[in-house]
Amino acid sequence: MKLGFGIMRLPQNEEGKVDEQEGIDLIRYAIDHGIQYIDTGYTYHGGMSETIIGKALKDGYRGKVILADKMPIWFVESEEDLEKYFTEQMQRLDVDCIDRYLIHNVITANWKITQKYNAFPFLKKKQEEGLIKEIGFSFHGDYDLFREVIEAHPWDFCQIQLNYVDKDTQATLKGLEYANQKGLDVVVMEPLKGGRLTGKIPSAVQEIWDRAVACGVAPAERTPAEWGLKWVASQKGVSYILSGMNTYEQLDENIALFSRGDFAEMSEEENAIVEEAGKVYNSLIKYGCTDCEYCLPCPKEIRIPKIIDFLNAWFAYDRNPSTKEEYLSWLRAFGSDCVGCKACEAKCPQGLPIASIMEEAVEEFGK
Repeated sequence: MKLGFGIMRLPQNEEGKVDEQEGIDLIRYAIDHGIQYIDTGYTYHGGMSETIIGKALKDGYRGKVILADKMPIWFVESEEDLEKYFTEQMQRLDVDCIDRYLIHNVITANWKITQKYNAFPFLKKKQEEGLIKEIGFSFHGDYDLFREVIEAHPWDFCQIQLNYVDKDTQATLKGLEYANQKGLDVVVMEPLKGGRLTGKIPSAVQEIWDRAVACGVAPAERTPAEWGLKWVASQKGVSYILSGMNTYEQLDENIALFSRGDFAEMSEEENAIVEEAGKVYNSLIKYGCTDCEYCLPCPKEIRIPKIIDFLNAWFAYDRNPSTKEEYLSWLRAFGSDCVGCKACEAKCPQGLPIASIMEEAVEEFGK
């Protein structure tokens, strides 16, 4: 099955904390129902993701999955830090070997750190010691950097952001083809743009989906999520597609989709429909935030992705008053609380001008 489980958004309890037992049960349920690829990272839920996965993979579950984890390269300030973080991750996961280990969030700044502190030779040594099986990198830069990174070392695989809205940005579809030509296995993240391609659908996009049904191109029960996942699954050279599922309903829906024999097939008519939807989204979405939360924590406790989400909805839904009402009533810290330190901008995979966006939130919402 191409569906992989990105353990980035685990269930939370009423206090807003990660529910450990629920997380363990959810991961085991996914494995019991055919998911074979589990992906995590050092920073996910402050390390709780790795700890919970380690507990979930006890009782015979470890041998049923490919386990992927990532080096938080932006924290590294010396070659000794590489050992420190890797050792901590091994302890959290409580495993003898990590199947796939990645340099996390390769953008220009992080690539410089990777080179400066000899991260690849470090990982190669761990591979030779039997602690890592395959070495890769997750990527959020542009196509030129993508080629540079691939050419720099003999990687085993890479992980790229790809969906029908972002097919011409970051690594791009061209990058997918290039990685395949170089013999790299490719894992896709953000196939639904952090959930942005589901949930509230702009009317202009919904009209496209409705027209596809009316014309007989797609069945009436096809959801926006299915459109997005099906498009990614149809791309040649994609081995696994990560989805950050946090409910049994989401797991069941996605597992059912990926279990269908024809799921990875797209007709010319379907591709044309998706192409049109992508163009509309790109015309409506002002800021391409994926809710990855790499920008957090903010020293002023601003929920940066949420504010960007409100702004995108504000513009996509013609400044609907309910968006402003929710912004003012649901948040504790606002754009007006930003001090412009820009620490968040250095960590943003999308390269967003976050400080300026916070100023725009103040202009649009009043605070």
